[in-house]
Order: sequence, then structure tokens, then C-alpha cells
Amino acid sequence: MAGGITDTGEPYSPFVGLVYMFNLIVGTGALTMPKAFAQAGWVVSLALITFLGFMSYMTTTFVIEAMAAANAQLRWKRREQEEQVENSDSTSEYSDDDEVTCRGRSEPETRPILSVQRSGQADHFDIMERVEMGQMASMFFNKVGVNMFYICIIVYLYGDLAIYAAAVPISLMEVACGNHSCSAGSVKYNDTDPCWGSVTRKDAYRVFLSVFTVLLGPFTFFNAQKTKYLQILTSLMRWIAFTMMIILAVIRIGKDHGAGHPPVASLSGVPNLFGVCVYSFMCQHSLPSLVTPISNKKRVGSLVLFDYILILGFYVLLSFTAIFCFDSSLLYDMYTLNFTDNCDVLDIPVLRYFLGLFPVFTISTNFPIIAVTLRNNWKTLFHRDGGTYPWVVDRVVFPLITLVPPIVVAFCTHNLESLVGITGSYAGTGIQYIVPAFLVFYARRHLEPVMGRDAINKHRSPFRHSFWVWFVLLWAAFSLMFVTANIILTDTKN
Repeated sequence: MAGGITDTGEPYSPFVGLVYMFNLIVGTGALTMPKAFAQAGWVVSLALITFLGFMSYMTTTFVIEAMAAANAQLRWKRREQEEQVENSDSTSEYSDDDEVTCRGRSEPETRPILSVQRSGQADHFDIMERVEMGQMASMFFNKVGVNMFYICIIVYLYGDLAIYAAAVPISLMEVACGNHSCSAGSVKYNDTDPCWGSVTRKDAYRVFLSVFTVLLGPFTFFNAQKTKYLQILTSLMRWIAFTMMIILAVIRIGKDHGAGHPPVASLSGVPNLFGVCVYSFMCQHSLPSLVTPISNKKRVGSLVLFDYILILGFYVLLSFTAIFCFDSSLLYDMYTLNFTDNCDVLDIPVLRYFLGLFPVFTISTNFPIIAVTLRNNWKTLFHRDGGTYPWVVDRVVFPLITLVPPIVVAFCTHNLESLVGITGSYAGTGIQYIVPAFLVFYARRHLEPVMGRDAINKHRSPFRHSFWVWFVLLWAAFSLMFVTANIILTDTKN
């Protein structure tokens, strides 16, 4: 976009946009769901995941509405500036001060946008310019709100990138250094154990981390759509892997080999299930990067709804077949391990390795999107109206401050359990619930003086009543109290 803080990039079709969103949401969280379902009980799990999916969909529509409102405000300000220039040029031709004053008053500052739309110009609410969440926060929040937003999103995105940067090399290390034989599940490895001769497993992990950085790090310097074909390829792999695991589980259940007898409800497993589900529906932070380049946004609302229904169906089908196929005590945190370490379930080595590498596919395509989102939010944090960045700062410095910290953390340690807890529970709740609710609330109030009552945001959320905004904020407050209480109780028991 001309004169924008971040580049909108080349457009892509709604189908590609659907693939991008599916890939972003369906990450490693899907593979941790079966064990969480088994611990919480199938009725409680079904109810909670459906409710959290609905909440995430609602806040996604809030963000899209705020994006459209931000585009409208940017166009309105630009039009006002153009009119001021035209008026200043035209008034210079007149010497009558009274006439100049009259002309200056003829177009009030808060003339409704609807009157402009009726003049035949393009809809102000078209999402044509990519406005990152940081820029929207700067437009609609006060200084305290902006600072709180940036603390929240930077903690979340850096935590996400560090987790991803560690998880991919760990998965590769397990495949390269592990045994993947039918007895591998009973073998416990240490980082100091040998992998290749004198090379330890920890050394192998760092080798794979270096390769990961070299291959995926450069995408941080470009835009998300540069990964289009990689996204489509890995989306196909996801469908194959999910379908394979579902079919294999259904076959075992059909042959009366299913060993799973999950409880109907178990409240002790709810805290873990809650964290997994919240993390598994996260996409709000990257919506500007995903939605803006879609060439035809006429049905973007239907596309988002279809994506959420598809993802919820995948989660439920995968988890239910898992909990009735495998004994709850034998389910791994990473569900794919139930297939890679058991020849009774899958005795084809190639397919076992494919499923073993599946987390690599899911994470690798998310890393560039999240890195680009963090980079663009860094840009908006330091941006000043009317200013532009030197090429070196724009193309080198911002990508480096985005990429280097999570890679350094991943090099130092791959034990990121505490980081996952902070990232998903606190910063995740802020990004998924609190920020979207406040964005849409203040966006509506901010544009009301210039919109007029009859102007309609064509991308407005179906949940347009203010009740839904307060409902989301109330739920977010309850979630934070629930998570905090669970952490305190867990520490007390330990």
C-alpha cells in the first residue's frame, strides 16, 4: 500500500486465505487434545471445546470489523487532508476574507461518511490496507491501552516463536536419534546420550535448529504470501495425517480392539483442557496479514465461519476416535507418538516416520506468519505519523529483532513448559479475548461522529450488540482467575 507502515503484498484467492487460516489455527494444539479430552471426560470436553471455538470465532469477527473501521478512518483522514490542500489552494485565489471564512465552514470536520459513499466513491469500509493490531490499538486506544497491548502481544508472539523454534528441532531429533521401532515408547533418552557417534542428542538438536533458522528465518524478511505454495503443500499433508490417524483409530475400534473407556466428566482434567483449547483456536493476532491480501472479501465472513466449523469438526473427530481407541493412561501428550511407537496400530515404517514428522510440517508453516505479524507490530510501535523508515531499518533491523531473540532462547533451552504456560494462559487470553473486544468497542465509538447512523460497516460482526463485547470481557476475567487459581493450587500440591 502506498505510504503505509506495512506492505499489503500480492493478493490471493479466498481459497488460499482459507488454507492460511486453517494452517495457522491447526498447529500442535490439535495433537495435544486427545490426552486432554481423556483426562476431562468426553461430555465436558465436547461442551468446552465447542464453547471456546464459538468464543474464538466471535472475537475473530470483532477483529475483522475493527480492521474495516480502521480502513475507513484512514481513508477519511486522507480525504480531509486532500480537501484541506484543495481549500488552501482555492482560497489563495480570493482576497475576500469573509468568503474564505464561508468556504472554510462549508464542510464540517464530522460530515458523515455515508454522504461520501453516496457520491459514488468506493466503500470506505473496504479492507484494502493492512492495519496490524498494533496500529489499530494506536488509533482506538489511549496511551495506557496501547502500551498494555504491545506488552501482551510481544510476550505472546515471542513466546510462540520460541516454542516453535524449539519444537521443530526436537521432533527432527526424535526421528533422527530415536529408535522409532515398536519398542521405542519404553525407552527414555537424555540430552547427553549419543545420537551419531560422538554427537549427542543435544548437539543434534542444535544442528537441526541451525538448519531450521537458515531455511525459515529468511521468510521473516518478506511477507506471509511468499509462503503460499508451502502453505498449500503442508495443508495437504495435514489433511492426510489427520485422516490417517482418524481412519486407523476407527479401524481398531471397529475390530473391537479399542481400549479406551474415557469418563463422562472429570473436573480435575478441565484446567489442562482449557489451556489446550484456548491455544488451539488462536489466530486473532495474524488476521490482518491473512485477511487483507484476499482478493475478494465479499464473503470473508462466511469463509471464517466455514473454517471454524471445519476445524472444530477435525478436533472433535480426532479426539473422540483417540479416546475410545487408546487407553487413557497410554495416550501421549503428542498424539502422533501413539502411532509411531506401536506396530499393532501402524506397522508400515514409512507412514510411522511420516506421522513422526507431522509436527514439523504443522509448525514450520506457522512460523513465518507469526514472525511477519510480530515484525509488523514492531514497525507500528515505533512509527510516527508522516514518517518512513530507512531501507536498512525496514528490511533488516525489524526482521532481525523479530527473529534473533526466540532463536537464542531455543538454542539455550528446549524445556519451555513455563513459557508455554505464560504464553497461552495470560498473554493468549489477552490477545484472543480482551484486545479484540476493546478494539471493536472503541472502533464503534471512535467512528460514530463521522459515520452517521445510516452508514453500515459491511464487515461488521454478526455479534453487533454491546452485550457480546461485555460477555467476552467477563469470560476473559473468569478465565484469568481460573488459570491463576489452578496454578496456585498446583504449586501448593507440589
